[in-house]
Amino acid sequence: MNNFSISGNIVDVVNRKIFSGKIDVANGIIKSVTPMSDISSKQFIMPGFIDSHIHVESSMLIPSEFARLAVTHGTVATISDPHEIGNVLGIEGVRYMINNGKQVPFHFYFGAPSCVPATSFETAGATITAEEIRTLFVKDKLKYLSEMMNYPGVLHRDALVMDKIRIAKELGLPVDGHAPGLKGADAQKYISAGITTDHECYTLEEALDKLKYGMKISIREGSAAKNYEALHTIIKTHPDKVMFCSDDKHPHELVKGHINELVKRSIVDHGYDTMDVLRCACYNPIEHYKLDVGFLQVGQSADFIVVDNLREFNVDQVYIKGQLVAEKGKSLIPSTKSSIVNKFDTLPKKESDFAIKAEGNTIQVIKALDGELITEKLNVKAKIVDQQYVSDPDRDILKLAVINRYSNAPIAVGFINGFGLKKGALASCIAHDSHNIIAVGVTDRDICKAVNAIIENKGGISVVSEAHVDVLQLPIAGIMSHDDGYKVAERYSAIDEKVKKLGTHLQAPFMTLSFMALLVIPSLKLSDKGLFDGTTFSFTKLTSD
Repeated sequence: MNNFSISGNIVDVVNRKIFSGKIDVANGIIKSVTPMSDISSKQFIMPGFIDSHIHVESSMLIPSEFARLAVTHGTVATISDPHEIGNVLGIEGVRYMINNGKQVPFHFYFGAPSCVPATSFETAGATITAEEIRTLFVKDKLKYLSEMMNYPGVLHRDALVMDKIRIAKELGLPVDGHAPGLKGADAQKYISAGITTDHECYTLEEALDKLKYGMKISIREGSAAKNYEALHTIIKTHPDKVMFCSDDKHPHELVKGHINELVKRSIVDHGYDTMDVLRCACYNPIEHYKLDVGFLQVGQSADFIVVDNLREFNVDQVYIKGQLVAEKGKSLIPSTKSSIVNKFDTLPKKESDFAIKAEGNTIQVIKALDGELITEKLNVKAKIVDQQYVSDPDRDILKLAVINRYSNAPIAVGFINGFGLKKGALASCIAHDSHNIIAVGVTDRDICKAVNAIIENKGGISVVSEAHVDVLQLPIAGIMSHDDGYKVAERYSAIDEKVKKLGTHLQAPFMTLSFMALLVIPSLKLSDKGLFDGTTFSFTKLTSD
């Protein structure tokens, strides 16, 4: 079983050398690596790529389908934080991800979610306690504590937050960070709690500051947040402290590429040392998280990829545990069946539910930034019709709503700039991190239609255009599909295109929308309980008179 030999130019990232040789594999393990001088093969055999921080749920695919797409780009492993499904279904949601991931030949390394719920200022579907985190470490063998998003709690040494970190440290496991914009004394204090990585840096100054205090940095390039151009110089200055990640990757982009794209950009566009780049993409995550992914050493798992050159990195073959899982861009992993797990309990809404009475002439408005998770805060004169605040598409001030999906409750309404819709509405049940329903649109009628489409399907994304409603159903926890990943990507692309015809210039409007309820990223966001100021970590009023 999985016994074979393969010859070519072997890329040894550990010893930083390339040599001609033969690799012998038996029972999925590398039995020998033999240098040979008489090999004429032009192919390169190298370790597979690793995404050092991703939420698989954001691909809208269950793990087994995510793997089918990712392997075609040379990805063999992910460091996966399952806090999206954790916020919906708790520890059983985490176990769903673990069990589904085991159905396919791929290295999924799920962490124990540290922030379920992410904050107390929103309604989530579940809570994961410190003792449940211990259970996930001890019984389920998870390898790390997932991103500690409650950085104010860390800075103030909140007892519950510190208890979760203490458990991980007691077991000798790393703790992932999440501290956007944190620098100086605050960054040092956050890191001193035992937090070892961060993927949220959006300026070079911030990354260098955190590196100085001992952190490792994952350079993120996802569907919404794109920080590579701001941070890539640290590949040259700190190659042993850098990893690559996507954080969130929508299905239509996963079809096109993954970590391989960052490798090519680093080598071709910026001329960085090939071995430095490959260590970021392949070796550094293995070393940091103590993974059992192989990197072409005797006795290790036979995980490697075959490429035609070390510039374009066209992936000819991908092996995981000695099994050929992709060849010439075609996935060889079959689809698997999955049961439906979900928690969704709210009734259809009325148009009048989205009305908001005017109480002043000036309102606070969220300013969405393309390619960023952070937002800015605007104070603008409100458009008032019949004593109600309404959208003003001429100034790109649109109504934003968040609806509790777990019970019937009043709807939270605010306003947002940056979406650019001239008509219609879009809604999604992917709303980090509690995954309530979030919607933006020009009229209350269209917003209501988009929201009710999500409610009717118990999850998904929707767009309303010219009174027509399109829906991508996501029945697994309301945020993932168990259908063929390539078909999901096609359907997502079609809906994404319809949204862009409504006037938005955002690269990823659904992804951007999904982060407008993420309270732990400043500055102004909207939860199902109201408008939230991320700089003061407290609720704020819509009116600013």
